[in-house]
Amino acid sequence: MLDIVSSSLSQGLLWSIMAIGVYVTFRLLHIADLSAEGTFPLGGAVAASLLSAGWPALAATLIAWIAGMLGGLVGGFLHTKMKIPGLFTGILVLTGLYSVNLHILGRPNVTLIDIDTVMRSVGRLVGGRLIASMVVGGVAVVIVTALFVWFFQTEVGLALRATGNNETMAEANAIPVDRMKMLGYMIGNGFIALSGALIAQNNGYADIGMGIGTIVIGLASIIVGEVLFGQRGFVISLLSIVVGSIVYRLVIDLVLLLGVDPQDIKLFSAIVLAIILWLPHRFGSLKGRIRT
Repeated sequence: MLDIVSSSLSQGLLWSIMAIGVYVTFRLLHIADLSAEGTFPLGGAVAASLLSAGWPALAATLIAWIAGMLGGLVGGFLHTKMKIPGLFTGILVLTGLYSVNLHILGRPNVTLIDIDTVMRSVGRLVGGRLIASMVVGGVAVVIVTALFVWFFQTEVGLALRATGNNETMAEANAIPVDRMKMLGYMIGNGFIALSGALIAQNNGYADIGMGIGTIVIGLASIIVGEVLFGQRGFVISLLSIVVGSIVYRLVIDLVLLLGVDPQDIKLFSAIVLAIILWLPHRFGSLKGRIRT
């Protein structure tokens, strides 16, 4: 049982970075962006390809982050300049990136066995891959959270949040709304790709299909966190996403322990997210009946 908790903690920390990226467009900008399904494997593909070519692990990871931001820039351009609705923008980006990721990988998957990844480098220092995953995930979450808290207290960060809260009012206050949306796309997809790069190194391979179901995992982490903590301040929201991601991974690992076929995990994930989205409305209606 301890091994399952440790595995869920390490995986949850790494996946929470992706969920925080989804949070930017989903909660701050209120855009239904599906780009995560393309930028997540983009991060893994870029990192794996560079590592296979002999690049240092840290440099490969940072370049994967930048690649995700460029993918977000494309999505932001489609949405703001070409006036394509957010949902269709995400579909276009993830569809286009499928081919891009294939070109980057050169084949459907790239193995990272015997390659000096971030996890393997840290593992030599701390004495184990699982501990290395927890250390890297924990450090990455702290850095990402600190960057988010700092950035969204700056003038630009506040303008981005204002754009999401009330676009009309933001525009009336001379805030460049389109630029803020494009920036939000870039920030969110950059961290999604960063998560993909770290998870590819943790798993030991990058695969063209590793992004399937990414948006479900991100939304589930956000909603679980909100169910546990409620929608509170910005810092609490970020921490709740991390906790929600860990709880979600723990549920998935427990289900696998009970003997569920791994091929059915995506179906189970979709069912779990549907239940999580339904429960607040169900309990809300019950409370309304009790009050009346």
